[in-house]
Amino acid sequence: MGCGVMTAAAAALTPSPRSFGSRLSTYFYLRPRLLLMLFLLPPLLWLGIVYLGSLFALLAQSFFQVDDFTGQVIYEPTLGNYARLFGAVNLSIIGRTLAMAAIVTVICGIIAFPIAYYMARYATGRTKALFYVAVMLPLWSNYLVRVYSWRLILAKEGVIHWAFNEMGLGWLLDWMLSLPVLQGSSLSTSYVGTCVTFVYIWLPYMILPLQAALERVPRSFIEASSDLGARPRQTFRKVIFPLAIPGVAAGSIFTFSLTLGDYIIPQLIGSSRPFIGQAVYQFQGTAGDIPMAAAFAMAPIVIMAIYLSLAKRFGAFDAL
Repeated sequence: MGCGVMTAAAAALTPSPRSFGSRLSTYFYLRPRLLLMLFLLPPLLWLGIVYLGSLFALLAQSFFQVDDFTGQVIYEPTLGNYARLFGAVNLSIIGRTLAMAAIVTVICGIIAFPIAYYMARYATGRTKALFYVAVMLPLWSNYLVRVYSWRLILAKEGVIHWAFNEMGLGWLLDWMLSLPVLQGSSLSTSYVGTCVTFVYIWLPYMILPLQAALERVPRSFIEASSDLGARPRQTFRKVIFPLAIPGVAAGSIFTFSLTLGDYIIPQLIGSSRPFIGQAVYQFQGTAGDIPMAAAFAMAPIVIMAIYLSLAKRFGAFDAL
């Protein structure tokens, strides 16, 4: 009997795996901030080392220079790359890219608003599901496939030129393409083709945030506006549209930034005048001037920092 009592006492004193797990969970339960930090540590390390570290490396590289004779990088700080960046040729590239990004963003907003408004206010059940599928369907196909498809559509032998010629309006299209701003042998080699392709590719990124913002507009606001005697136009202008601005700003972040940094679409569709993405690629790949490519890459980063600060004032981050 004495042996049995001693065995039971020893078993009671021996810690079990469950009791250790219980103590551990109790420890973290009493220290929620420590648990939160443990969960956040891996993504924060990834963000700090990989993302921010690469940006700092890019910034540091932009202050170096390539020797004209040897082609080797001279690791001595200089502002020579930024002096070249603010030259007339490079400033025209930045201005051209900014103009295209702004135009694409405005066109996407004009097209997306009625679609998003109908989805948020009138579409229900199966109709809304069909709209979601129609908006998302292009994103399910390969990016290059979509770009090459538009290249074929906009080409001289494509369906748009064929339709204009069949309607006897080929002369109008040729006259438009002869204008200095739109100059090109076909739509696929003009700024119009570049803009159309950008709008098609990025339009879903404007529709979805805008539709989400419009769905968050309380119906009680609209009913109150109607009860107070406001006409539908006044309700839209003074109630719905101001509350939808955060969604427009959120969508514009995607359309503006993606257009600003894209180099594939201008490379395949458009004129020979480069955009920022093409210039970075040419400096890094063709010319082998990595410091100048790094300095050029800083331009869209600075532009987007300014743009994000402006978009934040319109509540863009609340709509994301």
